[in-house]
Parts: sequence; structure tokens; C-alpha cells
Amino acid sequence: MDDDKLIKKYFYKLSKNNPSSLYLNDDVFFDKKRELVISTDTYNEKIHYKNLNHPDLIIKKIIRSSISDLICKGVKPKYIFISASINKFLAKHSNLILIINSLKKELKKYQILLSGGDTTFSKITSFTVTSVGFAKKIIQRNETKLNDIIYVTGNLGDAFTGLMLMNNKIKANKSETDYFKKKYFTPNLPFDLYKFIPKIASSSMDVSDGLILDLERMMNRQKLNYKIHIDKVPISKKLKNLIKKNKFKKENFISNGDDYQILFTSSPKNLKKIKKLASRIKIKITPIGKIIKEANLILNSNNENLIKSMKIKGYLHTFR
Repeated sequence: MDDDKLIKKYFYKLSKNNPSSLYLNDDVFFDKKRELVISTDTYNEKIHYKNLNHPDLIIKKIIRSSISDLICKGVKPKYIFISASINKFLAKHSNLILIINSLKKELKKYQILLSGGDTTFSKITSFTVTSVGFAKKIIQRNETKLNDIIYVTGNLGDAFTGLMLMNNKIKANKSETDYFKKKYFTPNLPFDLYKFIPKIASSSMDVSDGLILDLERMMNRQKLNYKIHIDKVPISKKLKNLIKKNKFKKENFISNGDDYQILFTSSPKNLKKIKKLASRIKIKITPIGKIIKEANLILNSNNENLIKSMKIKGYLHTFR
């Protein structure tokens, strides 16, 4: 059983009398009356980060992935709370200094305030980050419209490539390896887009678990489907070169998670507006498909549907 099914089977009914929970079908809690938006994420050693070799980079990654949940809703994060279960290694003065200095930089970069949390001892480390913001309106994930255009920001696949390199699953030269590892630990958030998401998007979420899996989550509870073109999915020049050099398949690199870009839909009438916006705020925004009534389509350059043959659609936590 994966995490989506577990939530639906055991916890969904408990949220039915609380509309602010969005029925546990989105990434945030939204109390419209109080204009309050909250998101909580947990990060575990050996699941979300392989080891403790770079505690400063781990902090950067968990902060960015947490506030990403608010950004994609059109909300500016203001406060964060961090609860940490740390071991003797992380509790060393040198490692704590690395963590504090890294945290200080993230707080300054995104203008957020550390506002509380908790610390406990554990042999296996874990962090839980709660992000808080305020908004009169948010863009939920399940409000797509027929014929909406599907957009994604930035590039996909770099973080997964970094993970593959760290796990020795693929090989690259030093320059490529350094680049992809950096992308794994420090995703380049499309932060400033939060100001414009409420004006342009009909639905929105972040790409945290993989493009295809997150698209399917965007479609759930709606009688609509998606059509995307693999060739249009944006990837970096370095990943393009790596794929070409090793004769890899692009579709195996674009839907594995850890991208923390924004996946959103918008009316076709906003196409020119979004193109101009991307140029003005210097955030890459790429149309990759559209919302349809027919069955889901993932089309390659030969117009073949890869929906059944794609090996990986995203990352799911499985419990049994």
C-alpha cells in the first residue's frame, strides 16, 4: 500500500468535517476565514537523504522542499518550524555550526523566520518542517479545466541524475557529477512565481514525487485526463548531453522526483501572457501538454503512447 492509498483508506474520513484540510487531497491546510496556510513534511535518513556527509546541504534541501508546497499555491512562506531527531554525529559542534550557518542563509534568501520546533535524540535522524504563510486565496491541485494548457517551471531530471550518480547507478565526468549533485541538494525554486500563480493558474502543485505521478494526483477526483509530449518536457543542457552520450531514454529521467518545480494548468487564452511573464521575471515556464477528456497520453517523438511502458512514473512510499 502506498502513501496515497493509506491516507485515503484510513485518514480521509476523519477530515470530512474540516474543509480547511482540503480533505487531505492537497499539499496544504487552508483556513480561508483566517487566511492561514500550513504545510508539514517529514524527512528521514536513508529515505530522503542517503547519509549525513553534508548536513549543511541536507538543511538547504529540506527547507526548500517544504516551502515549495506554499509557493506552488501562490503563497509566500513567512514562518517555519523545525523538529529534529538527531544522533551524536549531527550533535557535534562542527556539524551544528554547518547546519546553523546553512539555515541562516536559507532564512535570509527566502525571507522566512524560524519560529519554533523540537529536538530529540535518535540513532536514525529525521526532520519535520512546518511552513506557514497567509493568503486570501490559494490555487488547489484539483481544479483543472478541459483544454487547459499544462505548464512546468525550470528543468526536470537533474536532481534524480544526481541521486543516480551518488548511488553509482550511472557514470559522468567530474564537472557533470558536481553539477547534478548540487541540483539534488539545492533545487532552484521558482520562488517569485508565487505572486503570479493566483492570477494565471487554474490548478497548481509542486513536482516533488515525479512529473507523471504528480500529474495523476492533479487529475484525481476529476473526470479529466492529461496529454503531454516527452519532447516538450524541459531538461538542462547537461542532462541532454548525458542522455545523448550514453544513449539513455529521456522518459526514464523526467519523472523521478526531487525537482521542486511548479506544475500548473492555465486557460489557453493566457498563453501569451505567461510567455511574457516568464521573460519578465526570468523563470523558465514551458507548456508541455493539455487537459483532455480521453485517456491519459504520454507521447514520444514518434507519437507513440508511453503510458504503459514507462518504467517510473514517480516516487511513492510503500508500507506493505
